[in-house]
Amino acid sequence: MRVFTVIAVLASVFLALPEAAFGQGMADADAIASQNLRGYTHMFIAYAIAWIVVVGWVVSIARRLGRVERALND
Repeated sequence: MRVFTVIAVLASVFLALPEAAFGQGMADADAIASQNLRGYTHMFIAYAIAWIVVVGWVVSIARRLGRVERALND
């Protein structure tokens, strides 16, 4: 329950920020084309870890649910 409260508070703070806080408009197309994603390696790693944790959690729940179903059928 606390997680949902924290997410709701963060979302409301994020949505309350003025539009100027998000940047000054569109970037130059040449500047965007010259960028690479090398500096974002830590973000890719963080997302991979998050997905691994979520998938592991779902597998764990499925296994426990299977055990409960087997126990109920016996």
